[in-house]
Formats: sequence, C-alpha cells, structure tokens
Amino acid sequence: MLALVLYLPFLLVFAILGIYVERKVSAWMQDRMGPVNVGPRGLLQTFADILKLLTKEDIIPKAVDRTIFKYAPIVIFMPVFAGFAVLPFTNGIYGSQSMIGVFYILAILSLEVLGIIAAGWSSNNKYALYGAMRSASQMVSYEVPMGLAVLCVVMTAQTLNTEIISTQQGLLSADVNYLFGLKSLGIDVTDMGGILTWNILRNPFLILAFIIFYISSLAEANRAPFDLPEAETELIAGYHIEYSGMRFAFMMLAEYGVMLLGCVFASVLFLGSWNTPFINIGSLRLADWTTGTTGELSGYVWGFVWLMSKTLFLVFVQMWIRWSYPRLRVDQLMTLCWKYLTPAGLLLVFITGVWRLMMI
Repeated sequence: MLALVLYLPFLLVFAILGIYVERKVSAWMQDRMGPVNVGPRGLLQTFADILKLLTKEDIIPKAVDRTIFKYAPIVIFMPVFAGFAVLPFTNGIYGSQSMIGVFYILAILSLEVLGIIAAGWSSNNKYALYGAMRSASQMVSYEVPMGLAVLCVVMTAQTLNTEIISTQQGLLSADVNYLFGLKSLGIDVTDMGGILTWNILRNPFLILAFIIFYISSLAEANRAPFDLPEAETELIAGYHIEYSGMRFAFMMLAEYGVMLLGCVFASVLFLGSWNTPFINIGSLRLADWTTGTTGELSGYVWGFVWLMSKTLFLVFVQMWIRWSYPRLRVDQLMTLCWKYLTPAGLLLVFITGVWRLMMI
C-alpha cells in the first residue's frame, strides 16, 4: 500500500520529467535546441504529448488477438510497479520489510517479459513478433549476470533484506577497517560514516559487480545500446508497433519505471542507499549534519534527498549512454552477455566467497 501511495505518484512525475530531460540531454549532446515551442523552454511539450496520448482513439487492429492485445500493456507494467514494494523511499519509510526482498525484485522483474511476448504475438505483426522474441532472449540472458552481481552483494551483506542492506553503516566497519588498515591507525569507520559505509567499499570487487549490474540493467530496460527489441530502423518500434493511445502510454511508463527501479535498486545495493556521501572528520561532523535524526522529519528528508540524488544520477548516465553509443548487433549483444559478463560474474561470486571467509 505504501508503494502505491508514494512510488506511483513519484513514478508518474519521474516519467514526465524524464522524457523532457532526455529530450534536452539528447539535444545538448547533438548541439541542437530540443523542445522549445510548448511552454517556456519547451517545458510543457511532454504534458502536450501526454494529453495527446490520453485523447487518442484506442485503435485495435482487426486481425489481433483482442483479449491478449488489450491486457498485455497491464501485464508489462504491473511487475515493474510491484518491484517497488520492497524498496525504501527514505530512511525509515519503505514498503514490505520482506526478508527476501532482493529475491522478490529479481523474480517479479522476470515476469515483465511475459507481457512483452504477449504484446508481440497478439499483434499479429511480424515486426512486433521479432521485437518480442528479441526482448525475451535479451532479458532472460541478462538476468544471469545481473543475478550474479546481486549475489555478490548478498554474500557480502549476508542478507536478502533490502532494509538491512540499506543500513550499511553498522555492517561495514570490520571489512573497511581491514581493507584500508584504518584500525591500526586508531580510526573507527563506523564513527566516520558517509561514503566509507557504502557497500562498494565493503568489498573492492563489488565495484566490478556494480558495473556488471548496471550494464545488465540497461539491457533489462531495453535502453540503448541494447534497444534491439524497439529498433526503429529495423523493426519500426518492435513489439508495441500496433499500440496507440493509453495502452502505448502504459508501455512507455513501464519502460521509465524499469529505469527508475533499476537505479534505485543499484543505489540500495551498492551506493549506500539513503546514507550521506560525506564523512565525519574530527570536529567537522559533515555526515551527522547531512543525515538528520532517524525517525524525525530531518532524517526522512535527508534520506530521500540522498537516495534520489544517487538514483537520478544513474538515470542521467543511462540517458548519456543512450545518446553516445550505437546500437549493438544481436550477436554482439549475446556475446557480451555469455562470453564476458556471465564468466566475470561467476568469477566475482567465487572471489566474494573467499573474501567473506577472510572477514570471519
């Protein structure tokens, strides 16, 4: 219920602003203006597009499987939105405190591909079917290295609970002190806080796991250079070619929802979740000043600010990558997954297990 109250409005606002920002980012990288006509600096262009989608006729082609065609966009969107149920919104505010929250997110996201296949097959269009099959092979394949990267974090944190992983400060002191030799210098990492409590410093190999996770999240979201299921130059938009109006809007909302979900998940697993990046140095208590008091308004506000700052930065990098690199071929896509990312993920799981044993 909390995810519905908090994350659904935030997701809608994020999708509206995300489309506008992505247009401006692409224009900036291509040395052009982007939207400029509707509203100041084109700010209302996205709202005009949404109004257009909501008022367009809901066209259902004659030869489609009507039942599956009508409900496929909902099947695509619902698993994405359900994934937010176990993620924190800020320090002390989260949905379900499930002890298997990480496993739940990976499991629920795997259901999205069923809606994409249903949309492509029911459209009775060869381009839609090609796009759906590409998406199925791509998403199922990249779930493997993504799962291995997440497993590295789970082995390090010794929990599947996203709330415990988010509260990384109390878990990290022994590992970080051991890694940097800070204990011998009389420095207590737990007291310093800040970036020293982020999970990527608990195990130095988690930095590589974060890279694998981030690349896999791009493929899961069908973002360039992994946007083969929607390749406009080949498939004329792929699996949603026959959709228009509100149903098409649901698919776009799901795409931006996966972007947001993947980046929030990455922030929770690797980047300290709601924890501040600043550290305490002597009497300069930057970490304490930018954390607030747990259970009070200041703690909620600072936690939300830091979690969303990390998340939106990762979203910006996704947009940056989209407009910087060309689309991969299908063989290059699968080669990257099975010959490079998956073996690297397996190696990292082994190294993480050895590292965990050393910390005992």
